[in-house]
Amino acid sequence: MAAEYPDDLKYLDTHEYIRLEDSTATIGISAFAVDQLGDIVFLDLPEVGAGLEKGEAFGTVESVKAVEDLKAPVTGTVVERNDDIVESPEILADDPYGAGWLLKVRVDNPSEVDDALSAAEYSKMVEGE
Repeated sequence: MAAEYPDDLKYLDTHEYIRLEDSTATIGISAFAVDQLGDIVFLDLPEVGAGLEKGEAFGTVESVKAVEDLKAPVTGTVVERNDDIVESPEILADDPYGAGWLLKVRVDNPSEVDDALSAAEYSKMVEGE
């Protein structure tokens, strides 16, 4: 199962992931979350320039089953939004960690990522081990 949770990412218990490169974070949702949601039909994401506050909702993901808030893993400013995924949410099911990223954010304080879960910790949490 470990392949479903790349080691270079950090995870939140709300199923978002973050990949931090210098002061830019790529944010998405985990394969587990995509699987739980089922067919994703709509994404509501903030515009470039919008501010994110760690722990606060920054958008929603809507599937045929449910509408879920997306929680910000860090505080920062949106520098890029994946418009392809907004137009074609099914990309999430195919490639949540590659083409399925949601936002790129300029992070105010990179140490905010320190309390996120490692791939192993996240895997244990969602696999119920």
